[in-house]
Amino acid sequence: MQRSSRQVQFIAHNIRSAENIGSLLRTCDSLGVSKLWITGYSPQPSHPKVKKTALGAEHAVAWESVLDVMDTILRLKQLGFRIVGLEITSAAINLVDYQSHLKTVLLLGNEVEGLTPSLLAVCDDVIAISQRGSKESLNVAVAAGIAGFWMMNAQARVDSK
Repeated sequence: MQRSSRQVQFIAHNIRSAENIGSLLRTCDSLGVSKLWITGYSPQPSHPKVKKTALGAEHAVAWESVLDVMDTILRLKQLGFRIVGLEITSAAINLVDYQSHLKTVLLLGNEVEGLTPSLLAVCDDVIAISQRGSKESLNVAVAAGIAGFWMMNAQARVDSK
């Protein structure tokens, strides 16, 4: 499959579940996400449950573990990345209406509490995946896979029109 010219990175901030971090690593590998930032108290790839779920993707994906998510976000902004929070808010742009950028960071928050107001404030954009069922949200790793796929394939959608 042809690789996208887009550079997408993920930040997984305060993700409690080791299995979700492992799943995010596999998703990053599958989509060609250039880096996974593991921030806050999110478990690292050395955690046995991360390793079990990642199935070796921790060796195939560039990743870095840092405590200070704000410092990471500011560094990425200085490198020209657009910070896009994935969160259900009244101001969020529906994913299918979102125009992805060449350098994008998808910011993912805690499974229960989501992104804090201070993190939402530093986002350049906030997107949400519309829900049709009775539940208001998706598992964080599943949502990241859907949003990441949409972002990585944005140019193909433009070219096909």
